[in-house]
Amino acid sequence: MKLTNNSFTNIHIIGIVLNYIGINYSFLCILCKINIMNPHLLKVMPAPNNSFSIRQDIVPYFYNRWHFHPEIELLHVQKGSGIQFMGDAIQQFKKDDVILVGSNLPHYWRCDDQYFKQIPHLKAQATVVHFKEDFWGKSFLELPENKKISTLLNQARRGLSITGNTKFFVIEKLHEMLHAQDAERIILLLTILYKIAGSKHYKLISTSGFDPNIEEKVTERINAVYTYSLLHFKEKITLKKIAEVSNISPNSFCRYFKLHTRKTYNFFLQELRIGHASKLLMENKLNITQIIFECGFNNATNFYKSFKRITGKTPFEYQKQFIDHSMNR
Repeated sequence: MKLTNNSFTNIHIIGIVLNYIGINYSFLCILCKINIMNPHLLKVMPAPNNSFSIRQDIVPYFYNRWHFHPEIELLHVQKGSGIQFMGDAIQQFKKDDVILVGSNLPHYWRCDDQYFKQIPHLKAQATVVHFKEDFWGKSFLELPENKKISTLLNQARRGLSITGNTKFFVIEKLHEMLHAQDAERIILLLTILYKIAGSKHYKLISTSGFDPNIEEKVTERINAVYTYSLLHFKEKITLKKIAEVSNISPNSFCRYFKLHTRKTYNFFLQELRIGHASKLLMENKLNITQIIFECGFNNATNFYKSFKRITGKTPFEYQKQFIDHSMNR
């Protein structure tokens, strides 16, 4: 269906209404195909009479831009898979991932290509909580009893992947929270954070040197680079072309990209390609030669060297570990 200016206006009005009942308007914007260069400081509005928001999103694909917001985000991926960008880290995301995203930490869940093909009944689904660090009062986290939670939220500025039994505990409590009312919502959120804080079942995602305080102009440029790279990483991407995408001279681009992402563009591109290769190895539908060329490598030597450098394993070891783990579930 083609959207006209009138239909966009109507959707905008509907979106304002939906915000008041806890449905995320940003996903409506995606369906309207808003230009990727629009500002993307997301404004999260809790429903009336609520101090923080929890919602369940069932959408064609997750919010398709590199973005940030002052609210802390707790996310459970119920359906969907793809590439996750978090600060300066890139990794695959999949069903039942649980992630805690700190305040103003840039992030981006890019669903796999199949989610953009309008396949009937194929949807991405997630439960999402957004809350400000001080929504329960300025001094609440300064109480001695909340020291562990305060430390946890500071760590979340690098992004946290929740694992093990703690992950399944959080999933259960998020489901309860979706149907909870009044103070019970706050109690459940506090219970979740206390459980994670007292657990060893979480991993830091971004590196300690990543600075989440990025100017909006920078996020626009980096978002343009990410978007173009995701669409074209299987091809040869020249320095001239990617500099043109970011509207910077080729001489300045490499320095600019490394300054704001803490990695070279070449390494970033290798991470994208190896991430895609890892997914193909897990699916086990293509042989290694097919995977090499499907991921944009022009020879096997570069592929094996890059794969070992980024994952710490050979492709065979990586695939075997995944198969063994799947069989032991």
